[in-house]
Amino acid sequence: MSYSNVEIESRGTVAVVRFDRKSSLNAFNQELILELTDVAKRFQGDLETRAVVLTGAASGFSAGIDLKDAKTWEKLDDDVALRERFYRGVKLCKAWEEMPQITVAAMEKLAVGAGVALALACDWRVLARDAYLYVPEVKIGLNLQWGALPRLITLVGPARAKRIVILCERMSAEHALDWGLVDELADSGASIEGALALAEAAAAMPHATTRMIKEAVNATANALHHVSAYADADLSQLTGGFQDALAARKTFAG
Repeated sequence: MSYSNVEIESRGTVAVVRFDRKSSLNAFNQELILELTDVAKRFQGDLETRAVVLTGAASGFSAGIDLKDAKTWEKLDDDVALRERFYRGVKLCKAWEEMPQITVAAMEKLAVGAGVALALACDWRVLARDAYLYVPEVKIGLNLQWGALPRLITLVGPARAKRIVILCERMSAEHALDWGLVDELADSGASIEGALALAEAAAAMPHATTRMIKEAVNATANALHHVSAYADADLSQLTGGFQDALAARKTFAG
């Protein structure tokens, strides 16, 4: 199957998935969300690939959700269809988290909002030294969704998760590494090489055992994630309609 925004490269037992819209700082539109979800589902039945590197554009991993995408705001008269659209990001991250292969995100320049959420669904993250992470949802009156909040809490703990999400501070690469949001730093432009080194090391381990360990760790660490985040997209619809949220979006400048 061919995609408009995603390329898949096979390097033996390691695959590289690159998504690049070539516009909008690689922000997620509805088409890209659906394509990356389909890619993750294809790997579910892949018994040969042992590790997958996920990377974005050289200009940036992703600037988050594309607020200018007309299909995101298209009016729908069916409430079920509307809710389904709101939950596409949740399903995207869940599909990547549940892939049996070891997954490594390679991030250049920036990862914002939804870009951070998708990276958190991967097993490991490599960030370029000149890049930053940024979660600005609260600034525009939204909660952090796509199932990202419990993953964030698991990685950094509740106090740091509150600071990241509530204060909306841009995090340097060194800060992100210190707090455990990323696993390794790389020189600018070399995050893919760092991610490939991790992926190849994982791929060299006994295959079945590696899959079993990943599943066991996820089952333990993520046991309550769905309980705490199953309605996060519904909550964003609620909070997004608050008066202070509407006012915040009018003045938001990034």
